[in-house]
Amino acid sequence: MTGPTGAGRGPRWPVLIAVGTLVSGVLGNLASNMLSELAASVLGPASIALVVSGGVGFVVFEMRRRRTGREVSPEPTEVVAAPATGAPTLPYPAGFTGRDEHVEAVLALLTREHAVAVLGRRAVGTSACAVQAANLCREDFPDGQYYLDLRRGGRPRSARQVLTALAGVLGTAAPVSGRPDALAVAADALRGQLDGRKILLVLDNVDRPEQVLPLLPPTARTCRLLLAGGPALSGLQGVVAHWIAEPGRAEAVELFAAAGVAAPAARIRRADPRTDPAVGEIVELCGRQPRTVRALGYRTAQHGWRHADVLDALRRAVQTPPHQRVTVSPAARLVTERDTAYRALTREARRLYRLMSLAPAPVDRPAIAALAGRHPERVTALLDQLAAAAFVVGAPGDRYEIRPLLAGNARLHLRDADPARARVAAQARLTRHLARRAERHAANLAVLGSPPDREWSLPLDDDPYGWFDLHQELLLAVVRVPAGAAETLPRRVRRWWFRLAVALCGWLAHVERLTEWEQVCRTVLATPTADDRPEIAGWAHNELGVLRRRRHDPQGAAAALTLAVAERGRRGTAQARMNLGLALLDLGQLDDAVEHLELSRRHRSGADRAGHALTDLGLGAAQLARGELDTAHHHLVRAANTFRSVGDARGYAAALTNLVLVHAALGEHLDAAQAWRAALREYESVSDPTSRAAALLNAGATLLTAAPAQARAAYELLAEGRRLREEGRPTPGLARTLLYLGDAAAALGDRAEARRHWADAAAVAEEVGDADGQAAADSQLEDDGDLPATGG
Repeated sequence: MTGPTGAGRGPRWPVLIAVGTLVSGVLGNLASNMLSELAASVLGPASIALVVSGGVGFVVFEMRRRRTGREVSPEPTEVVAAPATGAPTLPYPAGFTGRDEHVEAVLALLTREHAVAVLGRRAVGTSACAVQAANLCREDFPDGQYYLDLRRGGRPRSARQVLTALAGVLGTAAPVSGRPDALAVAADALRGQLDGRKILLVLDNVDRPEQVLPLLPPTARTCRLLLAGGPALSGLQGVVAHWIAEPGRAEAVELFAAAGVAAPAARIRRADPRTDPAVGEIVELCGRQPRTVRALGYRTAQHGWRHADVLDALRRAVQTPPHQRVTVSPAARLVTERDTAYRALTREARRLYRLMSLAPAPVDRPAIAALAGRHPERVTALLDQLAAAAFVVGAPGDRYEIRPLLAGNARLHLRDADPARARVAAQARLTRHLARRAERHAANLAVLGSPPDREWSLPLDDDPYGWFDLHQELLLAVVRVPAGAAETLPRRVRRWWFRLAVALCGWLAHVERLTEWEQVCRTVLATPTADDRPEIAGWAHNELGVLRRRRHDPQGAAAALTLAVAERGRRGTAQARMNLGLALLDLGQLDDAVEHLELSRRHRSGADRAGHALTDLGLGAAQLARGELDTAHHHLVRAANTFRSVGDARGYAAALTNLVLVHAALGEHLDAAQAWRAALREYESVSDPTSRAAALLNAGATLLTAAPAQARAAYELLAEGRRLREEGRPTPGLARTLLYLGDAAAALGDRAEARRHWADAAAVAEEVGDADGQAAADSQLEDDGDLPATGG
C-alpha cells in the first residue's frame, strides 16, 4: 500500500527569498570586511543581522513548505457544499447518500412545527441531513431559504454574531452590543421581518444553546427554523428534536463506494465496494463516521489500494497489543486525521478517550483515574465531557466504557498519538491499581468464608464478593492477555500483572470457578517471567495441583504438585509439599503423605502459625487414616487450638470435624458428640457448605455407630448434608452420605427407602470412581436382598 500523495509542490518564492537573503548577508559580510577601516562598527553588526535573519527566514519558509507538502489532496469529504460566493443562500449537500427515513421525518416535522432541530453527536451527518431536507422543501418557502454556518472557520459564532449575520440578510438592524436587552431588540426586529413570510432559516453547526436562544421562540406563522447541532440543544423550549446516530453498515458502505466513484480512476482494477465484505469491516473500524468513511473511500480508489490491504492495516493497528510497536499505515492515519468529533474535544479529554481503549471492559472512576494518572475530580469532569459527546457510555456500578462502535477508532487514535512508553506506563498504572484492590478484597475472602445464599448488605468497597462479581470481566480480560502477548508482556507490567493473577485465583478458588482458575494458571506459565523465575512457575503448578484435587483427580494433582515442589524455593516448598501430601493421602500412599507433610512443617517459618495449623490438620488426617489415633489426636488438637487463637473459624471447624472421627474410633462418644456440635456451630458463622456437609456426615456416622437409638437425629443430620452436597457436582462425599443415610433409614425400619439410598450411593460412587464406597453400597444391597421391604 502506498502512502498518500501531497498537494503538489509548494510555491518557489519563499525559497528564493530565503536564498536571496542568505546571499545578501554573505555579500554584506564581505563588504563590511572590505570597508571595516571606514565603518566597521556599523556594517559588521549589520551583516551579522542580515545573516541571522536570512537563516531564520529560511527555516520558517522551509517548515511552511514541508507542512504544505504534508497536506492531503482535496477530497469530497465536506458534508455541505457552500456557495462559492459565500452568500447565506441554501447550499446543496455534496454526495448525500442514505438517511432517507431521517430526511422524511424532518420534512414531516417542518410541515407542522415552527422550529426543528436535527441532533446527534458530532460528525454523524446532522448537517447533511438538515440541508438535504431543506433542499427537498425549497418550493414550500418561495420567499427565501437561507443558510448560516455557526462554526464557519472552525470557531463558533456568538449570539450577537448570529443576529448580525441574519440582520444583514433580512435588512434589519443589527444588535448594538452583546447585552441581553440589545440581543432581544434585534431578535424582535427579525421576527417582525419574518412574520407572515414563507422563509426557511437553516442554522448549521449549533454548538451551544446560547447561540440561538434569542431567536426562540420563532414566529408562530409561516416561517420555519431548522437547526443542526449536538446533544447540547436537547430540551430547548419551542424546538422539536429529531435524533440521528451513525449511519448503518449498508449506508456507510454506500458512502465509501460513492466517494470512490468521485476519485480519479486508478489503473488497478478493484472489487466493487458494495459486494466486498472487507469494506463492511473497514467502515466499522472507522466508527461509521460519514466524513471518515468518505475520505478513506476516496483515497482507496485514488491510489488503487486493495480493500483487503486496507482492512489488514487497520486491524493490525487495532489488534496488536498496546506495548508492541506497529508502523501506522497511511490508511490508519487518514482515519485519525478525518475524525472531526475527536478533534473537537479538549486535549485532556482526547487523552482520556485514548487511554480508556486500554481497558478491555467497563471500568469505574478510581480505575480510570489510575489509568490516566489524574485526580478523580478532574476525571469526573472529563468523563462528563466524553459522555456528552457520545464517546463513552455508562455501565452498571458507576462504570464507563467506550462505545462499542468506537472501540476500534479509539485504538487507532491511541496508536497514532501515544508512543509505546506512554501506553505501557498507562497499562502499568491500571494493572497496579487493580492488583492492589484485588489483593485487599482477596484477603477478606478468608474472613467471610464462602458466599452466602443472600444479598450482601455491605458497601461494595467492603464486600469482596460483590467487588469481584462487578469487575470480573475486567480482571479476567487483563490477566488473560491476548494470544501471543503473554510472551512479550513488558517488564514494567509483569510484577503487578502476576500479583493480580494471584489475587484473582484466590477468588476463583473460593467461588469454585475451576475453568477460569485453570486458564489463569496456564497464562502465567506462558509468560517469560515463569521461565526466568522458577518460584512463579512453582506457584502456577501448585495452583493446578490444588485445582485437580478439587476435581477429584489425585493422580494429576500429585503430578502437578511434584513439579511445584521441584520449582519453588525453600519457603514456597512448604505449601506445595503440604498439598502434595494431601494428594498422596487421597491416593492411599500414607507413608509418602506423612513424609511430605513432615517436611512441610519443617520448612515453614515459625511465624507462619496458620501454615503450621494447616500442616497439623493434614498430619492428623494422615495419621487417622493410618490408624495411629493418639498421634492423630495430638496433631488435630494442636491444629484446633492454633486455628482458634488466630481467629480462623473455618480451620477450627475442620479440625473439630476430624476430631469427631478420632474420638469415635477411641470410643469417646461423648467427646465426639461435643466435637461435632462445636463444629456445626462454627460452620453456621463461616458459611462453608462443603465443609459443613463433611461435618454433618461425620456427625451422622458417629451417632449411628455409637447410639443406634438416635437414628432419627442421625437421619436428619445426613439429610441436611445430602441437600448441601446435591447442589454441586457428584463427589465421594455424596456417595458416603447416601450410604449412611440408607443405614439410618434401615435403623428406622424403612427398608424401601434404605435400598433406594444404597442404590443411589452405588451409582454416585461408580460415577466418581470411589471403589470402596461402591463396594460398601453393593454389600448393603446384597445383605438386604432376602429381607422383606416394610414401610416406615
